[in-house]
Amino acid sequence: MMWNFAKNCVSFFKKEMVLCAAILIACLSCLLVPPSAAYFSYIDWDTLTLLFSLMAVMKGLQKANFFVCMANLLLKRIRTTRTMLFIQVFLPFLFSMVITNDVALIAFVPFGLTILQIAGQEHLVVPQVVLQTIAANLGSMLTPMGNPQNLYLYNQSGLTFGAFCGLMLPYVLAAGAGLACIIALMKPARIGGISLSAALGSSKALLFYAAGFALCLLGLFKVLSPVVIAAIMAVSLLLYDRKLLASIDYSLLGTFFAFFIFVGNISQIDGVQQLLASALDGRVEVVSILTSQIISNVPASLLLSGFTSQWQRLIIGCNFGGLGTLIASMASLISYKMVIKEYPAQRKRYFCWFTLLNIGFLIVLFLLYALLQYFV
Repeated sequence: MMWNFAKNCVSFFKKEMVLCAAILIACLSCLLVPPSAAYFSYIDWDTLTLLFSLMAVMKGLQKANFFVCMANLLLKRIRTTRTMLFIQVFLPFLFSMVITNDVALIAFVPFGLTILQIAGQEHLVVPQVVLQTIAANLGSMLTPMGNPQNLYLYNQSGLTFGAFCGLMLPYVLAAGAGLACIIALMKPARIGGISLSAALGSSKALLFYAAGFALCLLGLFKVLSPVVIAAIMAVSLLLYDRKLLASIDYSLLGTFFAFFIFVGNISQIDGVQQLLASALDGRVEVVSILTSQIISNVPASLLLSGFTSQWQRLIIGCNFGGLGTLIASMASLISYKMVIKEYPAQRKRYFCWFTLLNIGFLIVLFLLYALLQYFV
């Protein structure tokens, strides 16, 4: 029994390494700053509750095959691999702006792999999935709900929805142009029309989750309290779909919670506060990009936000920080695991493609940022 318990613990740690690390450092920080009622003030409840609601809605729409059916309509008319790649890559690019980068990859990477198998084009697995992953990470930069760190930084910064989107728009447009150029340079091959049999969920389910998404938008636009929205969503799911409520990624919420405790505690320590504030002074973008390469951009945004008020630079840095290493954005691991599970022999090739293109996009976007800073 002890052996099984230890085995389960190791398995859980491997699966949830970020959550476990967040809990560990949060607990260690509690030794430096003893627990008190002040801990509750560390937590950004608006971000946590809105993230919960968005994840629930997107899980529901995914379960109803909404995204696959929408993609199916586009794929029926394709005639070349170039058109196929363009559609497969720009689906996560566009949808990630609304449904988050990780949900976009969960929805469209398996779908894309199936399409390649049907079309007999499995030699395109690595370039297609790498481009889909980059597309999801870059498209999600545009909006507050595009990824978890954006949602948090949006709430913290006080920027309006329009101002946030306007800040990231030049880089998203450049990213889209870069993705299109890469696909255009790939040699096309003729293929027949492709379609998958995927039944759309019931109109009742679609209406339910569409209403949930409308509620989330009210929270994003600060019309209704995110806490109230989360309460409505939780009660509704308890009555309507308990299985979906149980399938939400609570580990991500737990990671946020633990990092809030950690950041709140170390911000109370004068020496650490001065050190991090000094490191960030005039270097917010660079520090956030480098930090993201080691701990990923979601924890980096939570950590660094406690030591700078230069929100726009931090938003840009943490979004750019999702490019680079495989762990720079945790969403990138989703598609990597899917490919390696189906095509284990492609591990090295995937890693090379991923690293090369990610670093390339990171350099180009950072140079664009430096250029805009120089002229503005």
